[in-house]
Amino acid sequence: MAPSNQERAAREARTRLRDYQARQKAYSERGRRRIRDNVIAAVVVVVLIGGVTAAQLFYFSDGPGAPVASASATPTPAATDDAGDDTAAGQNTGDVPPSTVAEDRTWTGSMTIDGAQLGISLDGAAAPQAVSAFISQAQSGFFDGTACHRLTTSGLFVLQCGDPTGTGTGGPGYSYGPVENAPADNLYPAGTIAMARQGDNGYSNGSQFFIVYADTTLPTDSAGGYTVLGQVTSGLDALQSGVIAQGVTGGATDGKPVAPAVISSVTVQ
Repeated sequence: MAPSNQERAAREARTRLRDYQARQKAYSERGRRRIRDNVIAAVVVVVLIGGVTAAQLFYFSDGPGAPVASASATPTPAATDDAGDDTAAGQNTGDVPPSTVAEDRTWTGSMTIDGAQLGISLDGAAAPQAVSAFISQAQSGFFDGTACHRLTTSGLFVLQCGDPTGTGTGGPGYSYGPVENAPADNLYPAGTIAMARQGDNGYSNGSQFFIVYADTTLPTDSAGGYTVLGQVTSGLDALQSGVIAQGVTGGATDGKPVAPAVISSVTVQ
């Protein structure tokens, strides 16, 4: 007997219900997959960001690349040397020139940066170890052709040089201390030549030094102040007009100088 119209309608209704339920199930599955994929993508992004952050923290913590006490981009107004290993406090590392090279006397000479010739005087009696290292570096031509990598123009007024890589992370392959001849009043007058070092580590001096072009106060840390090598005795005005006046790249107050700031020669005698 042929099905009645009512039975056919009921059968069609059941078929439509099954189709609707199947579509709903497929839609729900797609929604769950989207949520799952979004969660996975979010986790991947978080992991990547975490990895990048960890890499940055490693690079900018103690060790190569560390922004050490104050000619760095950190808020602390001090001069920093990012180079070298994380040297143990109170211990020289590597082949440090003997402190007797300075001969307990005053050394005079010149330093040429972008054509500006600076007369310099180094106090071998007040800072024998630092002056001995600087003399050895200068006489070997270590500084020739290197670029001063950092200029600061607000609160801290220094041009930082002495890194053979020009990045702020290079050095001579050794480190030494202690801090010598630091000013008791923390004032570094214009013309001061002093050693950059890592924060809280008086034995992290290497080859990076800074020239103070306007009176600057640098607070001490647990290692003390910053070793003063000597003074610029002439030519500071030429450095001001030729390098300092051009400012910092990008208009910043702390960073790479706009000028090449290349040291062509350093002589001492």
